[in-house]
Amino acid sequence: MYIQPTPLNKASGKLAELYARYANPDGSVDAILQAHSPNPPALAAHAGLYVQALHHESPLSRLERELIAVEVSRLNECHY
Repeated sequence: MYIQPTPLNKASGKLAELYARYANPDGSVDAILQAHSPNPPALAAHAGLYVQALHHESPLSRLERELIAVEVSRLNECHY
């Protein structure tokens, strides 16, 4: 099954709010988040987990956490 994400310029309501909250500095939204656009609560949960795991205090540095995420993606053969 292929997910057809809602483009940024077509988002409204809660989805538009989430896109704005989790947009990159250039205004784009990562494709992995856009894939959740049919289900905004899932997008909020995914983004919340990401922020908690990579941006809050941790005994690991941000670099170490990013390296772990990259390795997990590689092991899962996730090429995004």
